[in-house]
Amino acid sequence: MENLVKTSNLRNFWIIFVKIDIDIMVTIIAAVAKNNAIGLNNDLIWHLPADLKRFKKVTSGHHILMGRNTYESIGRPLPNRTTVIITNNKHYEQEGCLIAYSLEQALELAKNDEHIYIIGGAQVYKYAIENDLVDTLDITLVHHQFEADVFFPEIDNSIWEIAQREDFLADDKNKFDYSFISYKKKI
Repeated sequence: MENLVKTSNLRNFWIIFVKIDIDIMVTIIAAVAKNNAIGLNNDLIWHLPADLKRFKKVTSGHHILMGRNTYESIGRPLPNRTTVIITNNKHYEQEGCLIAYSLEQALELAKNDEHIYIIGGAQVYKYAIENDLVDTLDITLVHHQFEADVFFPEIDNSIWEIAQREDFLADDKNKFDYSFISYKKKI
């Protein structure tokens, strides 16, 4: 009964509030090059099958939030995920997707999911980080520098710390060395 909180007795009338602990985790998930590059001409710059496999495994069954350009570069809702597209266009529609007009509205649409993923693009990432809407960062660091026109925001080491890191060498399927790095906020 620790979730029940009673207020004062007003003329023998008790008002009871139920405290609900909602643990929703909001994670940015992105593949980022050493120079913070994430895209060129509204497309991915590299092909890392290990990253794509991990992305699918981690995000399956959850809400994925993204800007309209990111959605259009993917071109369709991803299977076994609820796609929420953030756009300023009040007339924008996509079959099989939810539409939001702000990141806050997108988060509200996904509030029943215990783990929400923000998957891009750069403007959405930047806004989410600057407005403290994110709990963790799930970064695939590609150990190479690329020409790009879209970049991930700098990760501020005074705010974020590495919680877990796995390093991998390039192989016949993955052309570049890469690392899976999970960041959490410093307390």
